[in-house]
Amino acid sequence: MNHILEYAGLFAAAFLSATVLPFQSEVVLFGLLVSEHYTRWLLVLVASIGNTLGSAANWLLGRLLARFEDRPWFPVKREAIKRAEAWYRRYGRWSLLLSWLPFIGDPLTIVAGVLREPFPVFFAIVAVAKTARYFAVVALTFGWF
Repeated sequence: MNHILEYAGLFAAAFLSATVLPFQSEVVLFGLLVSEHYTRWLLVLVASIGNTLGSAANWLLGRLLARFEDRPWFPVKREAIKRAEAWYRRYGRWSLLLSWLPFIGDPLTIVAGVLREPFPVFFAIVAVAKTARYFAVVALTFGWF
């Protein structure tokens, strides 16, 4: 397969951008798209898988961290957790369709883990949201809107 390192770089960028680390996978995808040396659907697939798996890591982090929230060293105050839980309970699992948004999406996927959203449901909703975002990047890049 040609360009395996570039696809691997896109995967890594997409994975990292879905975690709490500040990273922008759209810029990497855009750069690969405008070079026109890559298969568009494969770029969307690789970015979507990487980004969805990064969100799955957030979900797992939420599941694991929930047991430590009563410890004094825990980085998030209980009041903030209660607010996030209330918001998630109010809007439900469909709020995960916003998981692609900067600043909102990453905490949302962590809260889904804390609140024990069933993983198959979580994964399916987040995969739809992340894939739609990358399709939108392709559409905007090539003026399909």
